[in-house]
Amino acid sequence: MESDGGTHSPAGIRGAAITKTTAERLIEAAADLLDSGGEGAVTLRAVGSAAGVSHNAPYKHFANRSALLAAVATASFRDLAMAMQAIRQASTSPKDKLSDTIALTIDFHQKTPARYRLLFNNPDTASADGELRIAATETFEHLRAIVEACQQAGYLPDAPSHTLASLIFASAHGLLAIESDGAMRPEKGLSTVATSMELLLSLLSRR
Repeated sequence: MESDGGTHSPAGIRGAAITKTTAERLIEAAADLLDSGGEGAVTLRAVGSAAGVSHNAPYKHFANRSALLAAVATASFRDLAMAMQAIRQASTSPKDKLSDTIALTIDFHQKTPARYRLLFNNPDTASADGELRIAATETFEHLRAIVEACQQAGYLPDAPSHTLASLIFASAHGLLAIESDGAMRPEKGLSTVATSMELLLSLLSRR
């Protein structure tokens, strides 16, 4: 994803020309409520109203609010995976693909912080199985493959690619948390998440 909300933006993946099922409309409405009002704004009644269906309609598709939020997380992971796949397929260097993937993560956090927290700061999401686990794993696999390509190009050190990918993401995740807490200050040696990650990757670089 580009930091200016370019074509890799998961928030821009909609497919308005395709007729959506009621469940898809409810998931999209829930995601919009989550983005605009936080997790507390997502209730089955509010989602039904936002989707333009009866108050009882959401209960026909989702057992409870947690199931609806899990569906939002699944759809969001799939959007992220699509954006990462587009980065992987671009005719750019592995190094640029990794930078673009980090920019994607930063952009997703800054534009949709509540949805980011649902995906990466929610214990229920972390422990989920089924489609949600599959979608999350697919997203991570794109990052791992990009890291592996950087290793093969000699840009990153030799290490298990899944471990290195996890460490890189954990670093970005931690910096984003510091930024959210308002603690990213120049006197601490940190300016922005992007520049801090650029420095980290340059320190890891073998070139």
